[in-house]
Amino acid sequence: MDRVDEYRRVIKEILNRHSQIKYGHGDIERVTICDEEQDSYLLLNVGWDKGRRIHSIIFHLRIRDGKIWVEDDWTEYGVAGELVDAGIANQEIVLGFHSARKRPLTEFAVT
Repeated sequence: MDRVDEYRRVIKEILNRHSQIKYGHGDIERVTICDEEQDSYLLLNVGWDKGRRIHSIIFHLRIRDGKIWVEDDWTEYGVAGELVDAGIANQEIVLGFHSARKRPLTEFAVT
């Protein structure tokens, strides 16, 4: 299996697992977005809670330049850790939500 295909498979498994987690209260739906053409993958909370509109990113991953970029992550454990647990090497994951100056201080790829 091609490396990018493996990335897509792992990302979709993580998306599907997180989409099954129910929001604690309110009428909130977990929405997955998988754009394989541009290799962008999102999980959103969408709905209403106590009269307030909820529309928020849980996490956003992209496959870019042969690596998985974690663009945003509001999960408790950290989606990068889940990628590693699924067999993706640290050097294949970029924490895009950190500035380029801070990335060398992490255990993950710089770019």
